[in-house]
Amino acid sequence: MIIAHTDQTPAVGPDLFAYGLASAGIAAAIAYWWAAGRLLRRGDTWPRWRKISFTAGSAGVAWVALSALPGEPFAAHMLEHLILGMAAPLLLILARPFTLVLRVLPPGTARRSLLDLTHSRLAAWLVFPPVAALLDLGGLWLLYRTELFAAVQHHLFWHAVMHAHVLAAGLLFTFSVCQLDPVRHRRNLPLRGATLLAAGAAHAVLARTLYATPPPGTAFTTADLQTGAQIMYYGGDMVEAALAAVLAASWYQAAARTRHRRPRTHSPRTASTRAGP
Repeated sequence: MIIAHTDQTPAVGPDLFAYGLASAGIAAAIAYWWAAGRLLRRGDTWPRWRKISFTAGSAGVAWVALSALPGEPFAAHMLEHLILGMAAPLLLILARPFTLVLRVLPPGTARRSLLDLTHSRLAAWLVFPPVAALLDLGGLWLLYRTELFAAVQHHLFWHAVMHAHVLAAGLLFTFSVCQLDPVRHRRNLPLRGATLLAAGAAHAVLARTLYATPPPGTAFTTADLQTGAQIMYYGGDMVEAALAAVLAASWYQAAARTRHRRPRTHSPRTASTRAGP
C-alpha cells in the first residue's frame, strides 16, 4: 500500500491494515467458491462467470493492499482509488454474493437474521441511490478538496480508514445502482440511471479540478497530478459505462418479463377473420 507524503518522499510497504485487507479479500473469495460448490453438489446451478467475477474483484482488493502500484505518488494513489473504489466493487456486486449466501443458508435463524438485516429500514436508506451516491462522491470531494487528504498521508491508521471508506462507499454505491441482490425496496430504473449520471458528472468535475489544482496542503509535481487526474477521469468513465450497461441489461430483462406475462390479445378484425364468414 502506498502512502504519498506531502514532502514527496513516499513510504512504500504493507502495514497491518494492508495484510488484513488482503486476507479479507482472499478469505471472501475462498468462501464464495465454497458456497458455489455447495450449490453444485446439491444439484443447483450457479454461473461460472459470477465466480470468476468475484475472484477478480477480491484479487483486485488484495493487489491494491499489498503491491506497490506503478507511477508517481499521486498517480499510484489514483490507481488505488480506481481499483478499490470502483472496479473491484463492480466485479464483486456483479457476482451477487448476498443471493448466493441466501441460497446456501438453510432455513433457520441465520437466514432469517440476514434477511432481516437486508430488509431493515437502515439498509433501505443506505442503498437508496442518492444517499449512496452522496456518501461515495461526497466523501471524495471532502477528501480531495480539503486538507483531509494531506492530513491522512502521515498516519497509517487514518490512511487505512480512508481506504476502508473508499471500498465501503464504492460497494454501497454500486449495490444501490445495480440492485441485483434482494433489497427491501427495489428502486426504479429511472432513479438509478439519473443517480448514476449525476454521480458520473460529479466524479468527472472533481477529476478536472484535480488536473488544475492539487489537494490543499500537497505539493505533487504537475506531471504526477495531471496523470492522476486523467486516471480518475478516464478510468471512472470506463467503470461508469459498465454500470450503465448493467442498468441497460436490467431494463431489457424487465421489459422481456413484462412482455412474457402480458396476455396475448387479438384485434377485432383478426378475430372476425379467424371466425370465418
